[in-house]
Amino acid sequence: MTLSLTLIIIIITTLISIGGFNNQKIKDDLIFYPPSITQRNQWYRFFTCGLIHADFIHLIFNMFSLYMFGEFVEMAFSSPILFGEKGKFLYLGMYILALFFCLLPTFVKHKNDYYYRSLGASGAVSAVVFAGILFNPTAKLGFFIIPPIIPGYIFGPLYLIASTYLEKNSRDNVNHSAHIWGALFGIGFIITAAAALKTDYQPVEQFIEKIRISLGL
Repeated sequence: MTLSLTLIIIIITTLISIGGFNNQKIKDDLIFYPPSITQRNQWYRFFTCGLIHADFIHLIFNMFSLYMFGEFVEMAFSSPILFGEKGKFLYLGMYILALFFCLLPTFVKHKNDYYYRSLGASGAVSAVVFAGILFNPTAKLGFFIIPPIIPGYIFGPLYLIASTYLEKNSRDNVNHSAHIWGALFGIGFIITAAAALKTDYQPVEQFIEKIRISLGL
């Protein structure tokens, strides 16, 4: 049986994260720490921080979200009308690049902040989730304990609005900025890749059309 890229990412991330729970050195070596990038050029931290998590709840939430959306998005990438044989490569590329781009605003803000650290795959997972919403905007989603009753095209904007508010006002030590920029990167990546590779798939037009049909317009 061939494992999907989504499951491979989940397995690798889970194993490394669990290893880091009881080994502070693993966390210290992989965590996103802006001064180490600014002063030591340790750019790998943009990517390795997505392999570690604060605790089991943090890990489970991210990996469950990735599993729920990743399999569908991975298959959509490989469909004949989108990227075909290049699909898996581009899916993996989107995930890895999202780890980097979702943290760029954070890096600019905290590049000399010796007290700032960030970890987790939330930004990349947000990219996958919003890619799923772009592909299937009428799928029902939910917030945390709220059951999946909200269409994706409503859930998405609400999520971004809530994340923006929390980024400005919350003191929960969660990098909401990474969620926002990861989500936007996922959408932007698909639109850009579809145009660059001259596919027949028109992401924005299809997104609007599916919403229009669901509303009976």
